[in-house]
Amino acid sequence: MDDGTQKILVVEDDANIRELVAWNLSEEGYECVCAADGKEGIDAARLELPDLILLDLMLPGLDGFEVVKTLRREGLGTPIIMLTAKNEETDKVIGLEFGADDYITKPFGIRELKARIKAVLRRYRSEDADTPAGAEDGEGPGESVYTIGDLVIDVPGHEVFAKGSCVVLTLKEFELLRMLAENRGRVLTREQLLDSIWGYEYPGETRTVDVHIRYLRRKLEGAGDCIMTVRGLGYKLI
Repeated sequence: MDDGTQKILVVEDDANIRELVAWNLSEEGYECVCAADGKEGIDAARLELPDLILLDLMLPGLDGFEVVKTLRREGLGTPIIMLTAKNEETDKVIGLEFGADDYITKPFGIRELKARIKAVLRRYRSEDADTPAGAEDGEGPGESVYTIGDLVIDVPGHEVFAKGSCVVLTLKEFELLRMLAENRGRVLTREQLLDSIWGYEYPGETRTVDVHIRYLRRKLEGAGDCIMTVRGLGYKLI
């Protein structure tokens, strides 16, 4: 019977970290399931269907990158927060590109981890309720389809076409593009985008927005030229 308790899968090979995180999250009211390596993590995700996955990148056997790719390839849309001991931007970028939703660098504080989890879960509940990102800032109901030059954004169909070809975007890339389209001509700061799409105010991580914009432009090729960087502020769609 579903009592409304949210389930979190913790995939971490360090037993001390795994147990500490699971204990603290259980104290917060979450149901926790644990896995010690990538294969166990994939099996647990398939069986348990958690509400959120905390995934260490450096796992024995299948690493976190492979776990993310496998789950997303199978169509599992469960939000994933990566846990990484590395500070190199490359690892974070690759994880986000493969379909992770957020990352947190070790060592991290339990309060920060809880805040990130709550923010991501809140964001996904909002999406389930079909609340358009940034709709509260718009001028009336949002459009169903946006056509901007060679770019077509089909919101109900969750599809994007650039120069007539369908472009495969991650969830966050699509949300970024949709929010920019809903606010055409307006400058949206990195903090606004981070808060609306990732669901938390965390100025130190505004680089997350830049990473997604960079990959978004690359995927859209020439059609992505409509995304303009406003130096010192943020981005706007022109």
